[in-house]
Amino acid sequence: MIASLVVIVAVTGAWSLVAGRLERWHVRAPLVMVVAGIVTAIFTSAYVDTVNSTVAQHVAEVILAVLLFVDATEVRGGRLFGDEPGLAARALLIAMPLSLGLAVLIGWVLLPPSLSWAALLVIACIVVPIDLAPAESLVRDRLVPARVRELLNVESGYNDGIMSPVFLFALILAGTSSSADTPLEALGTAVPSAVKAILAGAGLGLLIAALMNLADRHGWTTGQSRRITVVAAPLLAYTATVAISGNGFVAAFVCGIAFRYLRHVRPRHHVKQRTQTPDLQLLEDTAAMATIAMWFYLGNAVVLTVRYGVSWQLAVYCLAVLTIVRVGPILLSLLGSTMTWRERLVVGAVGPRGTTSIVFGLLAFNDLPEGELAAIALATMTITVIASVLLHGPGAVAVGRLPERLRSGTSLVG
Repeated sequence: MIASLVVIVAVTGAWSLVAGRLERWHVRAPLVMVVAGIVTAIFTSAYVDTVNSTVAQHVAEVILAVLLFVDATEVRGGRLFGDEPGLAARALLIAMPLSLGLAVLIGWVLLPPSLSWAALLVIACIVVPIDLAPAESLVRDRLVPARVRELLNVESGYNDGIMSPVFLFALILAGTSSSADTPLEALGTAVPSAVKAILAGAGLGLLIAALMNLADRHGWTTGQSRRITVVAAPLLAYTATVAISGNGFVAAFVCGIAFRYLRHVRPRHHVKQRTQTPDLQLLEDTAAMATIAMWFYLGNAVVLTVRYGVSWQLAVYCLAVLTIVRVGPILLSLLGSTMTWRERLVVGAVGPRGTTSIVFGLLAFNDLPEGELAAIALATMTITVIASVLLHGPGAVAVGRLPERLRSGTSLVG
């Protein structure tokens, strides 16, 4: 574990010194850290303990809580669900459940028949959520239609928070340490936990935002103290909710939504110019650093997956997840919307998988009993995310620009 930390810190420092140069070649931190994780695992045997350990599980849990809060507060625009909430609702409430169902169905056809439907749902929850980390330049590129960028940003921000309770419910039913054996028993465990999380997360988010607003009006805070308070918010929401046997992930996500609403959305109705970046900057940097560590662990998982072996059925399943499982439901959910067909195709084609899938995969691998399901969950996550990095990293911006290029008649080359 110490050796891994040394490599993570050293490679992160080296990357940060040449990040601007590497960006020109579309080489970003995730790819650098994956390579570092693979190389480290090849020359050491510590990667097994790194991936399969209680420490790794707890680190992944805390990182996910922070990322859920960040995602909930990062959605651009003055509204909680962007400037076109109808499109976001279609992607989150129609396309995502359809993608889950389709992933379970394809998994039933391709994956080992010994896997239960709950196990297939666990795997689907791991590979369906999108994350813009491998293609972050997409949302900054002004040549990509604004509606496409905003919809992807909102979907990426909220899909992991919505998926978390489903994932944990499936984990309980698939065979974690819980004693639940039926869907009803699993719901009996998951629903009270989720209710506590919603109440605790909303209450803490509103309370923290209200106290910060009050302190600002009286001049009691400093820039640094506000940034530290924001970093503490998701950690408080997660730990406090877990302490009362609630779902800490849902709490962190709801806390972020409530905090953003009272801290940044409502004040915009009264103050024309107000920016949320300074308050969130330290949290965003902290989340970025934590995310980098997750990509290193993915590199470790690559070597472990190769050691387990990969069947052609598993490879086909992962390819299907990145294509038809994503594109089909998106196109169906956007039928009748104001988006053009070209924009709909871009939203469906650009669906990178990243940190959320890595964290869900590590949690499943460590929380499920050792055996076939745990190994398949890790392998599916690893192959899907690696394939997504190769597919969506360099090509995401080019695909995102497609509607504008076709509209203007510009060549796709150069």
